[in-house]
Amino acid sequence: MKLIRGNLHKFRLAVWLALVTLTLVTARAGDPEAAKKDQAAIQGKWILTAGSRDGTMFTPEFIVNSTRVAKGDEVTVIIRGQLMMKAKFTLDPTQKPKTIDYEVSGGPYTGATQLGIYEIDGDKVKFCFSTPGSKRPTTFVTKASDGHTLSCWTRETPPAK
Repeated sequence: MKLIRGNLHKFRLAVWLALVTLTLVTARAGDPEAAKKDQAAIQGKWILTAGSRDGTMFTPEFIVNSTRVAKGDEVTVIIRGQLMMKAKFTLDPTQKPKTIDYEVSGGPYTGATQLGIYEIDGDKVKFCFSTPGSKRPTTFVTKASDGHTLSCWTRETPPAK
């Protein structure tokens, strides 16, 4: 009888742990369908149209030859013809503002995680990211020495179907 009670206790504990884990994973995932919809919306090639870093607007020279290409859950950002970043991204459109996380695999922040926010408006999208190790931005504004980068993009190529 003791053996049965001990196994029942272990079984209950295992079920409880599984439910807690499932709850935490589900909470982190947010709304998978909304995330899929937003992920589909930001696929394709985008052209940089405006932005700022630490409160300073990007110059026209900086914007020239600057693109963002999203394919699946990966993005490649080219600034002035040079690789700025390659990363895997995850979206959480249930947050206000919507959040995006980059796991950077190429460029100056390789190996780092970058936290940001995003907003999609048809063929326009904007992002605001903090430097790795900093808190996520809460607005689409940059200020002197805040370590935030705002970028605005216009779709060049529709997503592949």
